[in-house]
Amino acid sequence: MVSSEQQGTRELVLDLVVEKGPVTASVIARILGLTTAAVRRHITTLEESGEIAEHEITPSGPRGRGRPARHYVATDVAHQRLHDSYAEIASRAMSYLAQTAGEEAIDSFAASRSREIERKYAPVVRAAGRDPRARAMALADALTQDGYAASVRDIGGGNFAVQLCQGHCPILSIAEEFPQLCEAETLAIGRLLDVHVQRLATLAGGEHVCTTHIPVAALSKRTGMLKGSRRA
Repeated sequence: MVSSEQQGTRELVLDLVVEKGPVTASVIARILGLTTAAVRRHITTLEESGEIAEHEITPSGPRGRGRPARHYVATDVAHQRLHDSYAEIASRAMSYLAQTAGEEAIDSFAASRSREIERKYAPVVRAAGRDPRARAMALADALTQDGYAASVRDIGGGNFAVQLCQGHCPILSIAEEFPQLCEAETLAIGRLLDVHVQRLATLAGGEHVCTTHIPVAALSKRTGMLKGSRRA
């Protein structure tokens, strides 16, 4: 019988796979302060329950000796377990709206949601200052609090770009049917960070994480120009 402590640790392991996947057992162990062997036992159980799966990573450089580390991502089973219980009702409401008022009504709703997202997170982003990476991280933290399991990953050292990754989507089943909601979210992120962002992957599109590319170099340049104009 699994103790409550073991179950709690297993939930933490799953949360980290959702948030940071593809991720290795050693990385999870380091974050949780556990041994890699202990984490692997939980990973085995989560694999057997179908909540996580091994994800093949294409090596970016020459392979070293030995077997490459295994990376894991959350499966649809895990996302379904984290799913909002009101999603089915919301999906039916959206379908009804499309049937009775047409696709224009869905587009209008998506645009309204985009503005709502921007209004909600704008104070958090502004409070982070003008540093582009800090603004992206502030947005990720706020999204995580709302159930998106978001994180920021550096690309090329983080000097030119970062990626905003969302490991969970509370409205996944709705977004799968109405991709306009994903597009609306992307537009809101771009306006919040004041830069043109690019959505590289979505959970609704069948990927293991929603990934948004953010060119922080453009933000840094724009910040410098603003400071220069103020001095003038």
